[in-house]
Amino acid sequence: MPRSSATLTPPVGVLLRRYAGAGEPLACEPVTQGLLNRGYRLSTTRGAYFLKQHLDAPTADRATITRQHRATQRLHDLGLPVAPPLADSRGRTVAVVDGLCYALHPWVDGRHRDGTQLSRGGSRRLGALLGHVHTCLERVMESPPPGDEHESARPEDTFRAIEELIGLARAHRPHDSFDALAEHRLRERRRLLAQHAHHRPPPAAASGWVHGDFHPLNLLYRGAEPAAIVDWDRLGVRPRAEEAVRAAAIFFVRPGGELALEKVRAYARAYRRATGADGAELAAAAHRVWWERLNDFWTLRWRYQLHDRRADPQFPAVSALAVWWTREYDAVRDAFAG
Repeated sequence: MPRSSATLTPPVGVLLRRYAGAGEPLACEPVTQGLLNRGYRLSTTRGAYFLKQHLDAPTADRATITRQHRATQRLHDLGLPVAPPLADSRGRTVAVVDGLCYALHPWVDGRHRDGTQLSRGGSRRLGALLGHVHTCLERVMESPPPGDEHESARPEDTFRAIEELIGLARAHRPHDSFDALAEHRLRERRRLLAQHAHHRPPPAAASGWVHGDFHPLNLLYRGAEPAAIVDWDRLGVRPRAEEAVRAAAIFFVRPGGELALEKVRAYARAYRRATGADGAELAAAAHRVWWERLNDFWTLRWRYQLHDRRADPQFPAVSALAVWWTREYDAVRDAFAG
């Protein structure tokens, strides 16, 4: 797990006293920091643990976190590579201290791997793994409520967002090469959206339970094999095939914004075999995710509206992908469906 900075140290002494046999604290080092959680490598006299603080989870959300924890335990029991949280001496997996929610997990040694580090065989294993996640979630979670649909982005809303972001990029000081690229990409996207606005997809049915945030930083490898799928904060009911396409668009994007389509094809075939999804379902999901990418500017929203630059390094490839995907639309669809 890669290390990064964090600003607060959790009350490790108070927390560890809740867990029988966890030992006394020796060191607590930050390993991740994000909008939804903050993580630490906690070393004790009995071993190493991953301590997770749920930043956006007030005490009222304890039931939601507990549901996520129960799901990961059930998935683990089915053989999936997950690291469920440990239960304290009262059998609880969520610890609330001073109104903040924490969970203690076993430490998993591993590293992240993106699509450039995966062979075609590794790409197949990745697709099969996500398919197995979806089919196992279907077994361990309650049936999703009927009738839930997800509307696709409306072009008129996107045009307004583009104008606002162009203004923010132009006014940003010091005005650097990133801001110039942002302006260029926003104007380029405005032209593309005007050309393709009539391709807006209809609402998609929320077909099943999904991880919700399946990407390289939430999957740890030990050698060539997945060791743990982490960060289940966004577990929810959504279109399953869209998660498969969305994950591929993150794992297999190259620095220049192209997708490694041969790896995508191997991944998608394995996902379809694991879930029983057909090519038409994946093709429709690819269309919806393409439209999502065409209308989405999350990296720029982070920079200009949230004043958070952590996503800046992702912007060049993410913004180029929407343009390349539009140009190579048929090839991308065929890679997912063929």
